[in-house]
Amino acid sequence: MRLPLLALLARGAAHGYELKLGLEQLLGSAYPQPNVGQIYVTLGRLEKSGMIECEDVEQTGRPNKKVYHLTDSGREALRDWFEETEDEPRVRDEFFMKLALAPQTGLAGQIDLINRQRRQYLNTMRQLSKLAAGEDRDNRIARLLIEGAMLHLQADLDWLERCQEELEGQE
Repeated sequence: MRLPLLALLARGAAHGYELKLGLEQLLGSAYPQPNVGQIYVTLGRLEKSGMIECEDVEQTGRPNKKVYHLTDSGREALRDWFEETEDEPRVRDEFFMKLALAPQTGLAGQIDLINRQRRQYLNTMRQLSKLAAGEDRDNRIARLLIEGAMLHLQADLDWLERCQEELEGQE
């Protein structure tokens, strides 16, 4: 949450609720919606670390509003983030750990696990398809997010098929 908030502040000063709305509008409903409390906690941590600064803005008839803006340190952290590549191999996959350990426990069959996971992936794909056809249709970023998630799910389904082919007959 830290770096996406810094990225939103790179375009200009904003208060916490504006940042929450900015994330929601940018990413659409397929992305887990941020909790406003989580945003304010994160903003507090970013301020303590010197990446953002806060300014109280007076409002008539309402409490003062805290507006945050990026510091040079925050801008540098953001530059570093954009320079980093993502390397998250799926070797620490929770499902695969279950699949590998199931025969040793006698509590679950590997093919049953594969079938259950396949149903979950297919249900998730259906939900994403509905989102893609619905409200996020005009949001290019949200569409790309949904498309990427669906392509990952399809690769996961293909991999489950491969696992089933390899493991059938062993149970």
